[in-house]
Amino acid sequence: MNRREFLGSAAAAFTTGNVLAWLPQPCWAAVNYQKLLILVELKGGNDGLNTVIPYADSQYAALRPRIAVARDQVLQLDESTGLNPALSALMPLWKAGEVAVVQGVGYPSANLSHFRSIEIWDTASKSTEYLQEGWLTRAFAQAPVPRTFAADAVVIGSAELGPFSGGGARATRTIALTNTEQFLQQAKLAAPAGQAGNAALNHILRVEQDIVQAAAGLVNASGKPAFSTVFPQTAFGNAVRTAAQVVASGSGVAALKLSVNGFDTHSGQVGTHTGLLKQLAEGLAALKSALSEIGRWDDTLVVTYAEFGRRPRENASAGTDHGTASAHFVLGGRVKGGLYGQRPALDRLDGNGNMPFSVDFRDIYATVLERWWGLDTSVALRGRFAPLAILRA
Repeated sequence: MNRREFLGSAAAAFTTGNVLAWLPQPCWAAVNYQKLLILVELKGGNDGLNTVIPYADSQYAALRPRIAVARDQVLQLDESTGLNPALSALMPLWKAGEVAVVQGVGYPSANLSHFRSIEIWDTASKSTEYLQEGWLTRAFAQAPVPRTFAADAVVIGSAELGPFSGGGARATRTIALTNTEQFLQQAKLAAPAGQAGNAALNHILRVEQDIVQAAAGLVNASGKPAFSTVFPQTAFGNAVRTAAQVVASGSGVAALKLSVNGFDTHSGQVGTHTGLLKQLAEGLAALKSALSEIGRWDDTLVVTYAEFGRRPRENASAGTDHGTASAHFVLGGRVKGGLYGQRPALDRLDGNGNMPFSVDFRDIYATVLERWWGLDTSVALRGRFAPLAILRA
């Protein structure tokens, strides 16, 4: 790829959203983007009931005669709730008070389509409205990330920008690292932007300059520091290592998005789900270790999310179908660990056999925006939601 081709790809990225342009906005002095947000998407819809287990509820085993986790295998969190044993790598963080387990996360009139429901989560919309911008795109338009940061956000292992998508002229400066090494090699081919007589070309050149600056930081991160943390040899472990390198570069980024694929467990769930949870827990434990090495764990907030949960009753294929409310994790050095939300109401299933939700997912977003970054939530979330009391002062 020569410089002309790279400029062409930069122009394409501007229109398709792979690397997005940024325009200066008024400064919000109270906003603190030195605090890092890491989103972890559990793609496909994680089974919350076999993740955070109501082991003392007899209806749990009754609804799942083949896939329920045996009571004596559950990692107890309290007298009625525990974790799947595959999540054992999270127990040291739980005991240190650095994991908030939020139960019953969902939204009104839940949509059970993968595509539509993740769109609702990404845009923080109602189930009946269609929005073009991601919730973090609106947040960054309201209070821009400092221009000195290499990028607003980095998406690792996927081209899907999710909460950073859309925005038009006020789009985020988001880099999608589907292949880290390939990106670094291509970025090195771009020279610093010059000037052109055409306004549109000047804009593309500025986008190219953003790419160069961001890539320079990532190049510096590609081999240093040499973490003593041992990263799992899994897809998520590799993404965690890349995320740690990006943060360690010191080039500046407000948010990162990682993914774990494969949670759409319609059949033969037990083996698949166990492996996915193990991969998630070991990756998160490695992330904590690596960020602690570079002194960033206390100013990092990690939040898991998925498009929906699974139905309480197992299906005929020893799996679970699309459901509503689920459990999610919030981790970090300033997290006030514990159980939040309400335990699964297995005695109050709706006509489709799904559970009611007790925590609106936008309450978690409000926690990020208001309590973590210091933003007014009414713009990004298009309304007021109740932040959770899960962060220490």
